[in-house]
Amino acid sequence: MTVIPYIFVLLGAMLWGTTGTAQTFLPDNAHPFIISAGRSATGGIPLLIVMILLKKFKFRSWPWKETLYAAICISLFQLLFFSSVRLTGVAIASVVAIGSAPVFSGMVEWIFFKMRPTRVWGLSTGLAIVGCLFLFLTKGEVTIDPVGISYSLIAGLIFAFYTLTSKSLLQKEEAIPVVAMTFSLSAFLLTPFLFVYDISWLADAGNVGIIFYLGLATTSVAYVLYGWGLRKIPASSALTLSLAEPTTAALLGVVVVGEILSATSWVGIGLLLGSIVILTVGSKANKESKQVEV
Repeated sequence: MTVIPYIFVLLGAMLWGTTGTAQTFLPDNAHPFIISAGRSATGGIPLLIVMILLKKFKFRSWPWKETLYAAICISLFQLLFFSSVRLTGVAIASVVAIGSAPVFSGMVEWIFFKMRPTRVWGLSTGLAIVGCLFLFLTKGEVTIDPVGISYSLIAGLIFAFYTLTSKSLLQKEEAIPVVAMTFSLSAFLLTPFLFVYDISWLADAGNVGIIFYLGLATTSVAYVLYGWGLRKIPASSALTLSLAEPTTAALLGVVVVGEILSATSWVGIGLLLGSIVILTVGSKANKESKQVEV
């Protein structure tokens, strides 16, 4: 089995990791719910228009039920995650949400689909979670909010369900149409927030440009890459690779934003990178050994 699917998922996760840095350039009155709605709209609707023009949709036979589930999941994930960020900070919210997702996915696959997680998944996920803990261990400077942590845990569970639902969708349709339809529906679900929160900051062209970056790069391109990879690898493995997101976010925080990471944070980055190597190489080795046995 080629490592290409793993690389696609990894690249998608790295693009997700640029989201936090991009958001630092938005004004303080840019509400997370509006940012979520903007991301979904600019990430899904342009793709949807292109796919319709290319006649890539078969509306009558399209798996609407699974698509609606995926759209609800990704909408709830964004709302819970950004709410958690406001309560407990980007660092802890990212660690808990993204770090818990592969664990929840492995459990869901085991309980509902009788797919017992592999030893490689267990080792890489355990190493990655420890890495996350090291990554943002900042000697008491991090704000721990129980409600924010709860939001992040629920977001991680919902993202696991999103990944499993998307995997089912990707067995029936191509990645780009799936992403286009899912995020277009998500944008529709999030539209009411545009009438609730302040959107005056969108009058600035620079802010609109950032929203388009978040939509096109961190949503359209990132989720298409994630979808391409997800078609070929287990959902639990894809979620573990998605832990490259907090690694990317931390590195960009140092290089672009000017944050200073402690020694324990650098240890965390090393552990996260190690978990990714173990998962990618270990999964490939297991697949090859099974082929040899056959």
